Amino acid sequence: MRRRTLLTGLAAGTLTVAAPAHAHSRRVLHVRPGDSVQAAVDAVDGPGWTIVVHPGTYREVVNVPAEKGRLTLRGASRDPRAAVLVYDNANGTKKPDGTTYGTAGSATFTSAAPGLTVRDLTLANDWLRADHPDITGTQAVAAYVTGDRSHFDNVRFLGHQDTLFADTTALDAFDRQYYRRCFVEGDVDFVFGRARAVFDACHFHTLQRDVTFTPKGMVFAPATARANPYGFLVVRGRITSGAEDGAYKLARPWVPSYETTAWPSLVVRDTWIGPGVDPAAPYTNMRDAYPWQSMRFREYANSGPGAVITRPENRPQLTAAEAAGHTRRTYLGDWRPDERP
Repeated sequence: MRRRTLLTGLAAGTLTVAAPAHAHSRRVLHVRPGDSVQAAVDAVDGPGWTIVVHPGTYREVVNVPAEKGRLTLRGASRDPRAAVLVYDNANGTKKPDGTTYGTAGSATFTSAAPGLTVRDLTLANDWLRADHPDITGTQAVAAYVTGDRSHFDNVRFLGHQDTLFADTTALDAFDRQYYRRCFVEGDVDFVFGRARAVFDACHFHTLQRDVTFTPKGMVFAPATARANPYGFLVVRGRITSGAEDGAYKLARPWVPSYETTAWPSLVVRDTWIGPGVDPAAPYTNMRDAYPWQSMRFREYANSGPGAVITRPENRPQLTAAEAAGHTRRTYLGDWRPDERP
C-alpha cells in the first residue's frame, strides 16, 4: 500500500510552524504555506468570513467550532489539488495522555459550524495500515462534518477507511449537507454517518486493497435516525474502482451501539456504477442483527456494469412515483445551497 500523491504539478511546502494568517481585506483572511489554517479559523470573529487557502500542503488538524457560522473556506485556485489539508491520525493513534483519538477524533478536518461552505480544496488523511501494524483501530477520517447547511463544492476527500464522516450535531438533529462535484475515495465504509446528505454529480472511487478476501470494502455506510425521512442521496454520480471487478459492495447499514434504533437510508439514482461493485449482491450486513433488507436501501435508473440487475431481490428499486420524492429539493427543504446570503 503506497502513500498517495496529494499534489499534482505544484510546488508546495509542508507546514511545520504555526503562524498567523494575513488579513488583506475586511472579512477575508489569506493563508499561505508557512501559515496555519487553524490560526485563520481562530481569528474569525463573526459570521460571513472567508478564508482563502493558497496553493500548498498544510499538515495540520483543523477544527471549525459551531460559533464560526457561515464561514467560507476555499482554495485560491479552482483546482482542488492545489491546496491540500492533510494529517495522519487514526482511531487507534495514541494522544499524549495515552488515550486514543477514536474515529471522529481522528479527523483531519472537523466542522460543527452551521452554514459552512468549503470549495476547491483537498481534505485528506494519509494514515496507512501498513505503516502501523500494531494499531487495530484503523478508521482514519479526512473530514468529520456536522452542522446544518454544510456545503462542499469541488472538494476532494482522500483516505482509506471512514474517509468522510457525514454526521449530525445530535442524535435527534436532521442536519443537512450538500456535496457537489466532489471526489471521495477510500476502501471501507468511506462515506458514512447520520446526516441528511445529497451527493450531486460526485465521483466515488474504491481503492485497491492489500487483502485476499472479498468484499474488500463498501462505499456507503449510512446510520440515519429512524425519525429522519431522508438519509444519503446520490444523484448523477459516478462510482469507479482501482480494484478488480466485483470486489466492493455498494453499501452496508451502520446501526451504532449508541443508537440502536437507527434505520439507515440510502438512495442511489441516475448514477453510473462501474464493474468494481458486485452487481449480483451489492449490499451486505455490518451485523446480522440488522440485515440490509430491513433498511431503506433503494436505487433508481442507474447504469453501468455494476448496476446490472441479475437478482432483483438484491437490488430494491424505486418506482417513478417514489423517485419523485427523492430529489435534492426534498432532502434539503427550504435551503438553497447555491444562493448567496
